Amino acid sequence: DVQLQASGGGLVQAGGSLRLSCEVSGFSLDDYVIAWFRQAPGKEREGVSCISRSNGGTYYADSVKGRFTISSDNAKNTVFLQMNSLNAEDTAVYYCAAEDYPLCHPAVVHGNYNGMDYWGKGTLVTVSS
Repeated sequence: DVQLQASGGGLVQAGGSLRLSCEVSGFSLDDYVIAWFRQAPGKEREGVSCISRSNGGTYYADSVKGRFTISSDNAKNTVFLQMNSLNAEDTAVYYCAAEDYPLCHPAVVHGNYNGMDYWGKGTLVTVSS
């Protein structure tokens, strides 16, 4: 069974950092795109970042570029999202998801992309100002 488990959320002050983890099982990171999405209260879900292990490609939403970094640890079958310089607008439930496609592409981080095949449960990030 394909499973994704997100963790690492919590409460942090503005300007602080958090690292989210997405542990995957049931498939190889080499064959799937892994992406992070978020949904803030009263807002649509939006793509944040994606990574493709096959070519090391990454994409970021403009709102997080320069502050967030996505990476993967194949040995642990885990994808990370390092979030720095957090602000109140980053408050949201963060989800990791997988697409049965080997290459990350810009569409994933533009708006509410509907092409992901598997989703994990979210982890809440709250940034206090």
